Amino acid sequence: MAQSVPPGDIQTQPNAKIVFNAPYDDKHTYHIKVINSSARRIGYGIKTTNMKRLGVDPPCGVLDPKEAVLLAVSCDAFAFGQETEPPSSSAVNGSKETEWFVRVF
Repeated sequence: MAQSVPPGDIQTQPNAKIVFNAPYDDKHTYHIKVINSSARRIGYGIKTTNMKRLGVDPPCGVLDPKEAVLLAVSCDAFAFGQETEPPSSSAVNGSKETEWFVRVF
C-alpha cells in the first residue's frame, strides 16, 4: 500500500479569508492566487458548501513546482434573509503528486 505523504506548501494571495459583503443584488468576484511553493507537483481542489451561490474557476488543477494559478471566486446575487440555504464557505485542499494521481490526470 502506498504511503501517504503530506501535501507541499501552498500559499494564497490574499493569505486571509475573503468576505463577500452586501449588497447581494449583484454578482461579486474576487481573485485568489494559489502558489505551489514546494519542490514537487501538487494537485489542488476547491470545495464549497453552496454550489448554487459560490463558484470557482478553475475549481481544480495541478501546479508544477513554483507555479501559480489565478482563481476567480464568485458569489451570485441572492435575496439576503429570504433563502433557506446554510451560510456558504469554501476551502482550498492540496495533495502531493502520487502515482495514482498522475494517472487520473
